[in-house]
Amino acid sequence: MTTWLAFLAVALVIVVAGARLAHDGDVLGEKSGMGRSWTGLVLLAATTSLPELFTGLGATVLADHPDIAVGDVLGSCMFNLLILSMLDALQPEPLSARAHQGHVLSIGFGLLLLGVVGLALQAGARTPVVGWVGIATPVLFVLYLVAMRTTFRYEQQRLARERDAVADVRQYDAVPLRTAVMRYVVAASFVVGAALLLPGLGADLARQTGLGEAFVGNLFIACTTSLPEVVVSIAAVRLGAVDLAVGNVLGSNLFNMFILAIDDAAYVRGPLLAAVQPGHMVAVVAAVTMQALFLVALTYRVLTKRFVVSWDTAGIAVVYVAAVALMYVVR
Repeated sequence: MTTWLAFLAVALVIVVAGARLAHDGDVLGEKSGMGRSWTGLVLLAATTSLPELFTGLGATVLADHPDIAVGDVLGSCMFNLLILSMLDALQPEPLSARAHQGHVLSIGFGLLLLGVVGLALQAGARTPVVGWVGIATPVLFVLYLVAMRTTFRYEQQRLARERDAVADVRQYDAVPLRTAVMRYVVAASFVVGAALLLPGLGADLARQTGLGEAFVGNLFIACTTSLPEVVVSIAAVRLGAVDLAVGNVLGSNLFNMFILAIDDAAYVRGPLLAAVQPGHMVAVVAAVTMQALFLVALTYRVLTKRFVVSWDTAGIAVVYVAAVALMYVVR
C-alpha cells in the first residue's frame, strides 16, 4: 500500500511540473528561434527521456540486468508511439493532419536506428565487437548525431521559408528569454527528480507479479519511465503546440536509441544486445510497424476522422496491445 501511495505521489508531481515544462518549452521554441518541432525533438525529448537513461545505467553498471535495460528502452519506444493515439483522441481533427510533414524526417531516422538494433539483436553473440561493445553502438552514436544535425538544418530552412511567406506571429514577446530558460530548468528539475523515483517503485510493484525481466522491462518499467512524455505531450497539445508534442514523442524514441548505445558502453561484460533474451525483437518489430503507420498518415493526410481516433493511431494502439500479448507469451 505504501509503494502505491508513493507511486501516485510521484506521478502527481510529474503531472503538475510536466504541464509547466510543456508551456516553457513552447516559449523557448519561439524565443530561441529553434521552432517547436526541433525544440520538442531535442530539448523536451532529452529531458523527458532521462529516466530511461538512469534506469539503463543502473541496470548495466550497478546490477547485471541487461534485459531490464534493453526492455526499458524498447518498451518505452513502443509506449511513446502509443502516446500518439492519446493525443489524437484529444482533438477533432486527425493528429497527422495537424502535425507538420517535416516529422517524416524524424520517423525515417527512427526506423533506421531501430533497424540497426534489430540486426544486432538477430546477430546475438555473433555480432562483431569493438572492445567490449557491439558494432551497433558506434553506429547508433553516429546516426543519432547525424539525425539531430539534419533535422535542425531542415527546421531552420522551414522556419525561414514560413517567415518569408507569412507574417511572423509571436505569442511570448513579453517573456524574456532568460526567464523562460530559468522556468524551464526549474520545471525540468521537478519532472526529472520525480521520474527518477519511478523505476525503483515500478520494480517493487513488478516483483510482486513474478513476471520475467524482459516482460517487466518492456511493459511496466517502460510505462512508468515514459510518464513524463505522456504528461508533457498532452499539455503541449492542449496549448495548441501539436508539433512540440509530436516532436517530443519522436525525439524521445531517437534519444532512446542513443541511450541504448550508452547502456552498451556501460555494460563491460560484453555486447549488451548479445546478452538479452530474443523476445526483445517483438518490441523492435512493433515499434517499426507503429512508426510506419504514422509515416503513411503524415504523407496521406486524411483531414477528417469518423471515430474518436483516426485509422493510423487506432492501428498503433492495436499493434501495441498485440505486441504486449505476444511478449507475455514468449517471455
